[in-house]
Amino acid sequence: MLFTMIEIACEHKTQLGEGPVWDEQKNILYWVDIAKGIIHELNVLSGKHASYTIGQLTGAIALCNNNDLLVAAQKGPGIFNTHKHSFIQQPPPYPATTANRFNDGKCDAAGRFWLGTMALDEKKAAGSLFCMTEDFTFRKMLPHLTIPNGMAWTSDNKIFYFIDTPAFAVMAYDFDLATAQISNPRKVITIKEKEGAPDGMTIDKEGMLWIAHWDGWQVTRWDPETGAQLLSVRLPVARVTSCTFGGPALSDLYITTACDRLNPDQYNAQPHAGALFVWSNSGFTGMPANRFQTKHVLPAI
Repeated sequence: MLFTMIEIACEHKTQLGEGPVWDEQKNILYWVDIAKGIIHELNVLSGKHASYTIGQLTGAIALCNNNDLLVAAQKGPGIFNTHKHSFIQQPPPYPATTANRFNDGKCDAAGRFWLGTMALDEKKAAGSLFCMTEDFTFRKMLPHLTIPNGMAWTSDNKIFYFIDTPAFAVMAYDFDLATAQISNPRKVITIKEKEGAPDGMTIDKEGMLWIAHWDGWQVTRWDPETGAQLLSVRLPVARVTSCTFGGPALSDLYITTACDRLNPDQYNAQPHAGALFVWSNSGFTGMPANRFQTKHVLPAI
Protein backbone atom coordinates (compact mmCIF):
# COMPACT_ATOMS: atom_id res chain seq x y z
CA MET A 1 0.00 0.00 0.00
CA LEU A 2 1.33 3.42 -1.00
CA PHE A 3 0.72 6.75 0.72
CA THR A 4 1.88 10.18 -0.44
CA MET A 5 0.19 12.65 1.96
CA ILE A 6 3.44 14.36 2.85
CA GLU A 7 4.00 18.05 3.55
CA ILE A 8 7.04 20.11 4.48
CA ALA A 9 7.01 20.87 8.21
CA CYS A 10 10.18 22.98 8.16
CA GLU A 11 11.86 24.33 5.02
CA HIS A 12 15.27 24.64 6.67
CA LYS A 13 17.60 22.20 4.92
CA THR A 14 19.94 20.09 7.00
CA GLN A 15 23.02 18.45 5.54
CA LEU A 16 22.42 15.29 7.56
CA GLY A 17 19.14 15.61 9.44
CA GLU A 18 18.59 12.88 12.01
CA GLY A 19 17.29 11.88 15.42
CA PRO A 20 13.82 13.48 15.63
CA VAL A 21 12.39 13.55 19.17
CA TRP A 22 8.94 14.80 20.15
CA ASP A 23 8.55 16.65 23.47
CA GLU A 24 4.89 16.23 24.38
CA GLN A 25 5.20 18.67 27.30
CA LYS A 26 6.32 21.57 25.09
CA ASN A 27 4.73 20.61 21.74
CA ILE A 28 8.23 20.88 20.26
CA LEU A 29 9.99 18.62 17.81
CA TYR A 30 13.77 18.45 18.15
CA TRP A 31 16.18 17.02 15.59
CA VAL A 32 19.85 17.34 14.72
CA ASP A 33 22.08 18.07 11.77
CA ILE A 34 24.85 15.57 12.49
CA ALA A 35 27.35 17.00 10.02
CA LYS A 36 26.98 20.63 11.11
CA GLY A 37 26.60 19.95 14.82
CA ILE A 38 23.29 21.79 15.15
CA ILE A 39 20.19 21.11 17.23
CA HIS A 40 16.94 22.21 15.59
CA GLU A 41 13.61 22.79 17.27
CA LEU A 42 10.17 23.40 15.81
CA ASN A 43 7.23 24.60 17.88
CA VAL A 44 4.43 22.97 15.93
CA LEU A 45 1.74 25.21 17.44
CA SER A 46 3.40 28.52 16.55
CA GLY A 47 5.46 27.29 13.60
CA LYS A 48 8.56 28.93 15.09
CA HIS A 49 11.88 27.30 14.17
CA ALA A 50 15.15 27.82 16.04
CA SER A 51 18.59 26.24 15.88
CA TYR A 52 21.52 25.96 18.28
CA THR A 53 25.11 25.20 17.35
CA ILE A 54 26.97 22.61 19.40
CA GLY A 55 30.14 23.04 17.33
CA GLN A 56 30.97 19.37 16.85
CA LEU A 57 29.43 16.35 15.17
CA THR A 58 26.16 15.61 16.95
CA GLY A 59 24.91 12.07 16.50
CA ALA A 60 21.71 12.03 18.55
CA ILE A 61 19.69 13.73 21.26
CA ALA A 62 17.24 12.60 23.94
CA LEU A 63 14.83 14.33 26.26
CA CYS A 64 15.85 14.52 29.93
CA ASN A 65 13.66 14.21 33.00
CA ASN A 66 14.55 17.82 33.90
CA ASN A 67 13.43 19.09 30.45
CA ASP A 68 17.00 19.55 29.16
CA LEU A 69 18.41 17.58 26.22
CA LEU A 70 21.04 14.87 26.34
CA VAL A 71 23.41 15.33 23.39
CA ALA A 72 25.68 12.64 21.91
CA ALA A 73 28.40 14.95 20.60
CA GLN A 74 31.70 14.04 18.96
CA LYS A 75 33.84 14.89 21.99
CA GLY A 76 31.51 13.17 24.41
CA PRO A 77 27.94 13.34 25.67
CA GLY A 78 26.62 16.35 27.51
CA ILE A 79 23.56 18.29 28.57
CA PHE A 80 21.99 21.10 26.54
CA ASN A 81 20.02 23.52 28.70
CA THR A 82 16.90 24.32 26.70
CA HIS A 83 16.28 27.58 28.59
CA LYS A 84 19.78 29.07 28.60
CA HIS A 85 20.68 27.40 25.28
CA SER A 86 24.03 26.34 26.72
CA PHE A 87 25.90 23.04 26.37
CA ILE A 88 27.92 21.41 29.14
CA GLN A 89 29.98 18.41 28.09
CA GLN A 90 30.83 15.36 30.14
CA PRO A 91 34.60 14.94 30.59
CA PRO A 92 36.19 11.69 29.31
CA PRO A 93 36.22 8.73 29.47
CA TYR A 94 33.70 7.99 26.74
CA PRO A 95 33.74 5.49 23.82
CA ALA A 96 34.64 7.90 21.03
CA THR A 97 37.89 8.68 19.27
CA THR A 98 39.00 11.06 16.55
CA ALA A 99 38.32 8.25 14.07
CA ASN A 100 34.70 7.64 15.00
CA ARG A 101 31.52 9.38 16.11
CA PHE A 102 28.20 8.69 17.76
CA ASN A 103 25.33 7.77 15.45
CA ASP A 104 21.73 7.51 16.60
CA GLY A 105 20.53 6.88 20.11
CA LYS A 106 17.39 6.48 22.21
CA CYS A 107 16.42 6.02 25.84
CA ASP A 108 14.84 2.88 27.23
CA ALA A 109 11.96 2.97 29.71
CA ALA A 110 14.39 2.94 32.66
CA GLY A 111 15.98 6.17 31.43
CA ARG A 112 19.23 4.71 30.12
CA PHE A 113 20.58 6.07 26.84
CA TRP A 114 21.46 3.56 24.12
CA LEU A 115 23.79 4.95 21.47
CA GLY A 116 25.94 3.63 18.68
CA THR A 117 29.39 4.53 17.43
CA MET A 118 30.69 4.25 13.87
CA ALA A 119 33.88 5.04 11.99
CA LEU A 120 33.99 8.40 10.24
CA ASP A 121 34.98 6.57 7.06
CA GLU A 122 32.23 3.95 7.68
CA LYS A 123 34.83 1.20 8.07
CA LYS A 124 33.20 -2.20 8.45
CA ALA A 125 32.69 -3.53 12.00
CA ALA A 126 34.45 -0.53 13.60
CA GLY A 127 31.43 0.54 15.66
CA SER A 128 29.56 -0.64 18.73
CA LEU A 129 26.29 -0.20 20.59
CA PHE A 130 26.56 1.18 24.12
CA CYS A 131 24.17 1.69 27.00
CA MET A 132 24.82 4.79 29.11
CA THR A 133 23.45 5.16 32.63
CA GLU A 134 22.51 8.30 34.56
CA ASP A 135 26.08 8.78 35.80
CA PHE A 136 27.42 8.69 32.22
CA THR A 137 28.91 5.21 32.63
CA PHE A 138 29.14 3.30 29.36
CA ARG A 139 28.52 -0.40 28.90
CA LYS A 140 29.19 -2.09 25.56
CA MET A 141 26.16 -4.09 24.43
CA LEU A 142 27.02 -5.08 20.84
CA PRO A 143 30.48 -4.99 19.18
CA HIS A 144 31.58 -5.12 15.53
CA LEU A 145 28.87 -2.89 14.07
CA THR A 146 29.26 -0.70 11.00
CA ILE A 147 26.47 1.92 11.04
CA PRO A 148 24.33 1.42 14.16
CA ASN A 149 21.01 3.06 13.53
CA GLY A 150 17.32 2.59 14.32
CA MET A 151 16.23 1.43 17.79
CA ALA A 152 12.84 0.70 19.36
CA TRP A 153 11.32 -1.17 22.28
CA THR A 154 7.93 -2.85 22.54
CA SER A 155 5.41 -1.26 24.89
CA ASP A 156 5.85 -4.11 27.39
CA ASN A 157 9.65 -3.59 27.29
CA LYS A 158 10.29 -7.24 26.49
CA ILE A 159 11.77 -6.83 23.00
CA PHE A 160 14.47 -4.47 21.68
CA TYR A 161 14.67 -3.85 17.93
CA PHE A 162 17.88 -2.66 16.29
CA ILE A 163 19.28 -1.82 12.85
CA ASP A 164 22.88 -1.99 11.65
CA THR A 165 22.33 -0.36 8.27
CA PRO A 166 24.60 -2.45 5.98
CA ALA A 167 22.90 -5.65 7.16
CA PHE A 168 19.63 -4.57 5.49
CA ALA A 169 17.72 -6.16 8.36
CA VAL A 170 16.02 -5.50 11.68
CA MET A 171 17.23 -7.60 14.58
CA ALA A 172 15.14 -8.38 17.65
CA TYR A 173 16.50 -9.18 21.11
CA ASP A 174 14.87 -10.29 24.31
CA PHE A 175 15.18 -7.33 26.66
CA ASP A 176 15.39 -7.21 30.45
CA LEU A 177 14.33 -3.75 31.61
CA ALA A 178 15.78 -4.18 35.10
CA THR A 179 19.29 -5.14 33.98
CA ALA A 180 19.40 -3.82 30.37
CA GLN A 181 20.52 -7.26 29.23
CA ILE A 182 19.75 -8.21 25.63
CA SER A 183 19.73 -11.82 24.45
CA ASN A 184 18.40 -14.26 21.88
CA PRO A 185 19.18 -12.27 18.72
CA ARG A 186 17.07 -13.06 15.67
CA LYS A 187 16.34 -11.42 12.33
CA VAL A 188 12.71 -10.34 12.11
CA ILE A 189 12.73 -8.13 9.00
CA THR A 190 14.77 -8.42 5.81
CA ILE A 191 14.92 -5.41 3.50
CA LYS A 192 15.71 -5.63 -0.19
CA GLU A 193 18.55 -3.38 -1.31
CA LYS A 194 16.37 -1.83 -4.02
CA GLU A 195 14.14 -0.45 -1.22
CA GLY A 196 17.00 1.69 0.12
CA ALA A 197 19.18 1.16 3.18
CA PRO A 198 17.38 1.01 6.55
CA ASP A 199 18.23 4.02 8.70
CA GLY A 200 16.30 5.45 11.66
CA MET A 201 13.25 3.72 13.11
CA THR A 202 10.29 4.21 15.42
CA ILE A 203 7.46 2.06 16.75
CA ASP A 204 3.74 2.75 16.91
CA LYS A 205 1.11 1.89 19.51
CA GLU A 206 0.24 -1.32 17.64
CA GLY A 207 3.84 -2.53 17.83
CA MET A 208 4.54 -1.96 14.14
CA LEU A 209 7.94 -0.62 13.08
CA TRP A 210 8.44 2.45 10.88
CA ILE A 211 11.75 2.53 9.01
CA ALA A 212 13.38 5.39 7.09
CA HIS A 213 15.24 4.35 3.92
CA TRP A 214 18.46 6.09 2.89
CA ASP A 215 18.43 6.40 -0.90
CA GLY A 216 15.00 4.75 -0.85
CA TRP A 217 12.65 7.77 -1.11
CA GLN A 218 10.38 6.34 1.58
CA VAL A 219 9.41 5.41 5.11
CA THR A 220 7.94 1.94 5.45
CA ARG A 221 5.73 0.27 8.07
CA TRP A 222 6.44 -3.35 9.03
CA ASP A 223 4.97 -6.10 11.17
CA PRO A 224 7.92 -7.57 13.12
CA GLU A 225 5.90 -10.67 13.98
CA THR A 226 5.52 -11.69 10.32
CA GLY A 227 8.30 -9.70 8.66
CA ALA A 228 5.78 -8.25 6.20
CA GLN A 229 5.85 -4.71 4.85
CA LEU A 230 2.46 -3.09 5.43
CA LEU A 231 2.79 0.24 3.63
CA SER A 232 5.19 2.70 2.04
CA VAL A 233 5.14 6.45 2.62
CA ARG A 234 6.79 8.06 -0.39
CA LEU A 235 8.82 11.27 -0.20
CA PRO A 236 10.18 13.66 -2.86
CA VAL A 237 13.74 13.13 -1.61
CA ALA A 238 16.00 10.09 -1.68
CA ARG A 239 17.94 10.31 1.58
CA VAL A 240 15.31 9.67 4.21
CA THR A 241 17.02 9.33 7.58
CA SER A 242 14.60 8.88 10.48
CA CYS A 243 11.06 9.36 11.74
CA THR A 244 9.01 9.76 14.90
CA PHE A 245 5.42 10.42 15.86
CA GLY A 246 4.48 13.79 17.31
CA GLY A 247 1.69 16.30 17.58
CA PRO A 248 -0.87 16.61 20.40
CA ALA A 249 -2.35 13.19 19.60
CA LEU A 250 0.97 11.56 18.61
CA SER A 251 -0.57 10.92 15.20
CA ASP A 252 1.66 13.12 13.03
CA LEU A 253 4.64 11.32 11.51
CA TYR A 254 7.69 13.61 11.33
CA ILE A 255 10.44 12.59 8.92
CA THR A 256 14.03 13.87 8.72
CA THR A 257 16.03 13.87 5.49
CA ALA A 258 19.49 14.74 4.19
CA CYS A 259 21.20 16.35 1.22
CA ASP A 260 24.61 15.00 2.24
CA ARG A 261 26.82 13.91 -0.68
CA LEU A 262 24.23 14.58 -3.37
CA ASN A 263 25.83 15.58 -6.65
CA PRO A 264 24.62 18.79 -8.37
CA ASP A 265 22.18 16.96 -10.65
CA GLN A 266 20.69 15.04 -7.74
CA TYR A 267 20.39 18.18 -5.65
CA ASN A 268 18.67 20.08 -8.46
CA ALA A 269 16.21 17.20 -8.85
CA GLN A 270 15.51 17.19 -5.09
CA PRO A 271 15.20 20.85 -4.05
CA HIS A 272 13.70 19.88 -0.68
CA ALA A 273 16.41 17.39 0.29
CA GLY A 274 17.33 18.02 3.92
CA ALA A 275 13.94 19.46 4.89
CA LEU A 276 11.73 18.17 7.70
CA PHE A 277 8.55 16.51 6.45
CA VAL A 278 5.30 15.53 8.16
CA TRP A 279 2.38 13.23 7.48
CA SER A 280 -0.30 14.95 9.53
CA ASN A 281 -3.15 12.93 11.05
CA SER A 282 -1.65 9.73 9.73
CA GLY A 283 -4.25 7.48 11.31
CA PHE A 284 -1.54 5.82 13.38
CA THR A 285 -0.42 6.63 16.91
CA GLY A 286 3.09 6.66 18.32
CA MET A 287 4.34 6.42 21.88
CA PRO A 288 5.91 9.17 24.03
CA ALA A 289 9.71 9.30 23.99
CA ASN A 290 11.49 7.89 27.02
CA ARG A 291 13.56 10.41 28.97
CA PHE A 292 17.14 10.22 30.21
CA GLN A 293 17.11 10.08 34.00
CA THR A 294 19.84 12.57 34.76
CA LYS A 295 20.43 13.18 38.47
CA HIS A 296 23.14 15.78 38.48
CA VAL A 297 24.44 18.80 36.62
CA LEU A 298 27.73 18.32 34.83
CA PRO A 299 30.59 20.61 35.78
CA ALA A 300 31.60 23.21 33.22
CA ILE A 301 34.82 22.28 31.39
